[in-house]
Amino acid sequence: MGRNLRRFLRTLREDVQAVIDRDPAARSGFEVILTTPGLHAIWIHRVSHVLFSNGIPILPRLIAHFARFVTGIEIHPGARIGRGFFIDHGMGVVIGETAEIGNNVTIYQGVTLGIYHTSNVTQLRGTKRHPTLRDGVTVTVGAKILGAITVGEHAIVGAGSVVTKDVPAHTTVVGIPGRVVVERDPTTGLARRVDRASPWSVDLPDPILEVIRCLHEKVMELDERISALDGGAGSQDLVREIGDLRDQMSRLVGVPGHSSGLDPR
Repeated sequence: MGRNLRRFLRTLREDVQAVIDRDPAARSGFEVILTTPGLHAIWIHRVSHVLFSNGIPILPRLIAHFARFVTGIEIHPGARIGRGFFIDHGMGVVIGETAEIGNNVTIYQGVTLGIYHTSNVTQLRGTKRHPTLRDGVTVTVGAKILGAITVGEHAIVGAGSVVTKDVPAHTTVVGIPGRVVVERDPTTGLARRVDRASPWSVDLPDPILEVIRCLHEKVMELDERISALDGGAGSQDLVREIGDLRDQMSRLVGVPGHSSGLDPR
């Protein structure tokens, strides 16, 4: 009993230190304890989780409901949360029953660790249906991570992203649907952009991006065909227009444009 109490108190101290280490607005431990709603929600959850894990009915849910009323953060008492967890600001955060969160994880306001709904919700009862966040993950403002997926160690989920498939470790995911755009070397910390053909890309359909890419490729094709012409007077204006469109599409999708063989001037 004494050992468990010491472990519990050590976890609470680590929660305070996590706020001090990761919140630039934190000025002292005393201020953090009094004024940080994310910390209050985590501490209340740790109590409700102990009760829930020991099979005590109703009371853990009532405690979680009270925490939601006080902090604006909803954490189901069944969620498993590691050490050094930090919720910054926190309003609107939702963490579901079977969510698992590793050590030193940071999430921001409006984040949801929810389920990916099916037509028969009753089949989900008693199953793993919420995400798992590995150690060191950061989930930024308003991101939604849905379903029984895993976000790998030290991954970053960009603001407003919607993620429904596993995320590799040491990567950054952005967009709706989420796709990997950066991967980092865990040894050196160096980051590089992920190109279209990277095997690390999250295989999610993005019809809007595909349309943009198709348009971009068509513009490149037309540009090359016009560049092959003799450069008569009638083609000069067309070359200029295609060039302008090419540059706009290149900026939109982040693909460098190709130089035209003709000078539209």
